[in-house]
Amino acid sequence: MHHDLRTRVHELFPDLVADLEELIRIPSVSAPSYPPEPVRRSAEAVADLLRAAGCADVRILEIEGAHPAVYGEIPGPPQTPTVLLYAHHDVQPPGPSEAWRTGPFEPFIEDGRLYGRGASDDKAGVIMHLGAVRAFEGRPPVGVKFLIEGEEEIGSAHLGDFLDTYHELLAADVVVIGDAGNWRVGQPALTTSLRGLVACTVEVRTADRPVHSGLFGGVFPDALMALSRLLASLHNDRGEVAVEGLVAAESDPLDLTEDELRNQIGAVAGLQTIGSGGLTSRLWSKPAIDILAIDAPPVAEAINQLVPVARAKVSMRIAPGQDADAAMNALRDHLLNHVPWGAEATIVSTEKGDAFALEASGPAYESWRSAMTQAWGRAPVEMGVGGSIPFVAAFSERLPDASILLTGAGDPSSAIHAPNESQDLGDLEKAILAEAVALRLLAES
Repeated sequence: MHHDLRTRVHELFPDLVADLEELIRIPSVSAPSYPPEPVRRSAEAVADLLRAAGCADVRILEIEGAHPAVYGEIPGPPQTPTVLLYAHHDVQPPGPSEAWRTGPFEPFIEDGRLYGRGASDDKAGVIMHLGAVRAFEGRPPVGVKFLIEGEEEIGSAHLGDFLDTYHELLAADVVVIGDAGNWRVGQPALTTSLRGLVACTVEVRTADRPVHSGLFGGVFPDALMALSRLLASLHNDRGEVAVEGLVAAESDPLDLTEDELRNQIGAVAGLQTIGSGGLTSRLWSKPAIDILAIDAPPVAEAINQLVPVARAKVSMRIAPGQDADAAMNALRDHLLNHVPWGAEATIVSTEKGDAFALEASGPAYESWRSAMTQAWGRAPVEMGVGGSIPFVAAFSERLPDASILLTGAGDPSSAIHAPNESQDLGDLEKAILAEAVALRLLAES
């Protein structure tokens, strides 16, 4: 039962939580409108932690125009595999400060959860990897490499460049991406599928200038009304995606309930669900479309005019097996074919990322399943994720022979990307123990 590792992780855990709190205090927001200095300071703090964990070779990795990543390595005993441990040290913008119970970068603990921006996504992932290595007092039973990225929250635009530039440095037999999460608190999970993403802006124009709504309304439509009808065409009356030709499949329903999802989002009373099929299918293996933003005059500045132009951002999640280019073409064709009343529409593609299904077999998966079962006292769920992690494909393309695992310490109540983000500390300790045990089992296999 690896009692020595359980004891060691438990003894280390208070110091690891303190390390996590110090990382949270660094406002390492990677978004373009934020200063880059805190992200670099965060990278340097992670580098210090890697040195303290036993890494002799620690480097700040640089690519022109990119936030810094951090590399560390501990060679393993002869004939043992090398495991690349990935996480990211950058975080999302905090959003409105008044929505936080304390400042977003002022960590505090309450009811067994640590609060703060990055507490779960993904500075907990950094600590999970560090703790697993520290459990072996810096001498893990396999070769270990760390790659702690600095711009995951802005789409990992340069990750492929990092993997290409530092290809030999980052070569590995197993890649553990510590940026996923668990099924729920106390229930571990391995993520085995990810939806992809295509997104675009759509601009609808009805005239070259605004005109008085009293003089012309009733004869000509305004652009906001035309845009609203166009966006409404993306779903049928049951809330199913109306774009034709998209891949969809059914997923294992597991034990997910509608009430659980309602609680997780804080749904208003009476809110109906949309789509059809099982809940996990709608979340993981069927397309979903959301309207992320609309450019239009704010209500406080409304005047009596026919608005001549309006713009929206449309985001479509796509199922594993769906070609992203074909999905974008289908979305564009639908929008252009449903513009009402002869208005003009301009569609500009803004994002594209492939869906991904992981091959969840082999010694690495056997080691992690067994280790998670021992750490949590229950077997891990194999789950999909409705969100997109496009960089998984980057690892797969550049390390085609490596086993790739998606793990993490967070849970659906962690409120990642939202105010009052938090991490369950009991699950973090179990995640550290599970990774340490898995490294030992992998060496033995």
